[in-house]
Amino acid sequence: MSAAGGPAGESGVPLLAVAHGSEDERSSATVERVFARVRELRPDLDVRVAYLDHVEPGAEGALAGLAAEGAGEVVVLPALLTAAYHSKVDLPGVLERVAAACPWLRVRYAGTLGPHPLLLDAVERRLREVGREASSDTALVLASAGSSDPEANAVIEEAAAELARRGPWREVAAAYASMASPTPAEAVSRLRAEGAPHVAAATYLLAPGFFADRVADQAFAEGAVTVSPALGDAPEVAELVVRRYEEALQAAPAFPRVAAG
Repeated sequence: MSAAGGPAGESGVPLLAVAHGSEDERSSATVERVFARVRELRPDLDVRVAYLDHVEPGAEGALAGLAAEGAGEVVVLPALLTAAYHSKVDLPGVLERVAAACPWLRVRYAGTLGPHPLLLDAVERRLREVGREASSDTALVLASAGSSDPEANAVIEEAAAELARRGPWREVAAAYASMASPTPAEAVSRLRAEGAPHVAAATYLLAPGFFADRVADQAFAEGAVTVSPALGDAPEVAELVVRRYEEALQAAPAFPRVAAG
């Protein structure tokens, strides 16, 4: 899949969004729709999309391409819902290599999409779209991909707690499709065993694919009445991308690194 957007510099500092990437074509198609909506919000902005794995263009090639086009500055946005290995190690490694090859290119490194209240607004939107409003007789499982990074999983726990505060859910439990527990199946099973009349699951993922399918399969197998789809191109996600971009413009460039002195 090729990068989208016009020549570097035509609309100020370009935005390069870097998503995880997946062999499942539904995933990259959804990511492209997310950033098509961003372009609708900011038609003045040169928006590019790249991937860490499986899908072209890769992040390193996309950045080098921007530099070759004459860009002197870029905002790189990790299109990820939590900060974990990919945003803390993998992508910074890419940026370090590009900085070494293209030292004139200043990179402003935006924060990951989450955590942010707009993502919870998007969760609630997706639940409403499948006919599920917060209710005291319904427990909710907030299901993410999961991570080996406990800080990333703690973000999901806090998101579940915030959804519970918004209420009026009977309970909101975090769950993880991989790397951590409880799994969606375990969370749904526990809530039903504890007497919840209804259990719904919210897919806290940016795009459909392997993990989203696992969330739905496990939740339905244990008796969930509803599973909402991935957040995808919900308007709140596009709005959040623009906010992260603008925040990054206010921060000092992260790459190339400047030695303290």
